[in-house]
Amino acid sequence: MKDTLRTPQERFTQLPDFSYLPNYLDDLAGYEGLRCHYLDLGPSDASQTFLCVHGQPTWGFLFRRMIPVFLESDARVIVPDLFGFGRSDKPTEQAVYTFDFHRNMLLAFLARLKLTNLTLVGQDWGGILGLTLPMEPPLRFSRLLLMNTVLGTGDKPLGDGFLAWRQWCRDNPDMSAGRLLGRACPHLSDAEKAAYDAPFPDATYKAGARAFPELVPDHPDAPGAALSRDARDWLSQQWTGKTFMAIGMTDPVIPPPAMMGLQKTIRGCPDPFEVKDGGHFLQEWGKSVAQAAVNRWSPSGG
Repeated sequence: MKDTLRTPQERFTQLPDFSYLPNYLDDLAGYEGLRCHYLDLGPSDASQTFLCVHGQPTWGFLFRRMIPVFLESDARVIVPDLFGFGRSDKPTEQAVYTFDFHRNMLLAFLARLKLTNLTLVGQDWGGILGLTLPMEPPLRFSRLLLMNTVLGTGDKPLGDGFLAWRQWCRDNPDMSAGRLLGRACPHLSDAEKAAYDAPFPDATYKAGARAFPELVPDHPDAPGAALSRDARDWLSQQWTGKTFMAIGMTDPVIPPPAMMGLQKTIRGCPDPFEVKDGGHFLQEWGKSVAQAAVNRWSPSGG
């Protein structure tokens, strides 16, 4: 693909608590020539694989507090960076980034690695996209771990918090991911905030981050809306897996009432795990969330 940037590797040399070896694919079906980065940790023959899907404007670094807990449960952990984010390649034209561009990339990624018996770990776009995947043959998912996300069905008004966020992104096209995460997660160190800026040397690398707020379906005919309604129906009627939901209770973008609406949508979803001080990027409070989910799903946890 023309007009694609690749973040220099030296930008990723000082990542606190994130020293995992990178893996790359450049042969995803439909995306040949674009290089996708992912982590592949734990035993390849594990009975369960956690698939951690990030949102905007983050990358796989966001899951660093959860990964050790998942690995301690003897699971495999896969953490891809969406195109436009992290160590993955970044097309510079914002129009490249569509709902289907990202969703089809995830489907191609799952097929390429032949992943099965998956636990989706999704927040923000990790859920907006990720929750449309379990209904797709060959039904690779058996569990959901959801944090501060929604389904983009386009048949309900978008919340004031999200609309304010979308406008802020329009007004700040050269958004600093580090400053943004620092405001939302005041416990982050300077090194952690710098790690969120690492994928984006300058504004030309941020087309994917700028695009995401515009891609949330805001009317019934918006791209991705009908697919998301199909996913809603499937999850409410046919989902038979296990679900763990955690809510960052201070999130102004996807607040608790929106999460409770999602909880009612998913068949068999139990009462959520509430993180009183947690915000939108709940993975930054993620150790307790991961541990609660693993405990819930252990043989003695029910």
